Amino acid sequence: MSARKQDELHEDSIEPEIVEPSDEDLTQAEPVSVLPDRPEPDGHTPTDSHDVVPVTALQQYLAEVRRYPYLSKEEELRLFHEYRTHGDRDAAVKLIMANLRVSLSIAAEYLHTGADHMDLIQEGNVGLMHAIKKFDPSKNVRFYAYAAWWSRAYILRYLLNTYRLVKIGTTQDQRKLFYNLKKEKAKLEREGFAPDTKMLADRLNVRERDVIEMGQRLGNWELSLDQPIGEDQEGSLLDVLPSQQIPADEQLAQTQLQTLFRAKLAEFIKTLDERDE
Repeated sequence: MSARKQDELHEDSIEPEIVEPSDEDLTQAEPVSVLPDRPEPDGHTPTDSHDVVPVTALQQYLAEVRRYPYLSKEEELRLFHEYRTHGDRDAAVKLIMANLRVSLSIAAEYLHTGADHMDLIQEGNVGLMHAIKKFDPSKNVRFYAYAAWWSRAYILRYLLNTYRLVKIGTTQDQRKLFYNLKKEKAKLEREGFAPDTKMLADRLNVRERDVIEMGQRLGNWELSLDQPIGEDQEGSLLDVLPSQQIPADEQLAQTQLQTLFRAKLAEFIKTLDERDE
């Protein structure tokens, strides 16, 4: 890795394994699923100020995200031009708001870990804000694909640093495997290989023993959560994990939502000009 890349990683306080995605990574990235623009299945609209039915902060957040329309490629490029050329912060905020669905989609992929849904979303949003400062509009790739990379990176780092049910990675090689094992396996399969332990170890420059261990951990993560608590007990570990949705009345949910948006956007806006320093 070049000295410049190392400096960038140190400056941004990102784990060494989380690096700028290559053109190949972005080209091969799977499309990010999106949140449909539709009301709740039962017709309930959490943003109705006269509705007394309690809603969760997550439901309120989902309703808020749906308010922001998708951007066409032309709109996206125009906003990036306004942001990069004229320092238009409103343009940057519009880009963030229109792509909040990216963090939602990525966060949903990791609910099986037992982590709080809103915590995952917030970490993904931090990655989204990081992506907007790094994105190169001249490359023939949509921003949502680039943003998905950084949202996932921040969510994975959060899980690696805070997940206490299973200690996933303590050494640099283990962290490298945590981030890259499944991705490298999928890449080899796309290339027509049947990846075994030795091939994966060689490609990732780690020991075969570490590949086996991490494969078992990642493979058993979902399984262990679904297993019965005990021989004489009903239910699984998932049943006793803290609830991902804490009931709250609409006013509390709205207050939490506004606080989240204001705090994160305030932090984001303060950093917009730092990229040129």
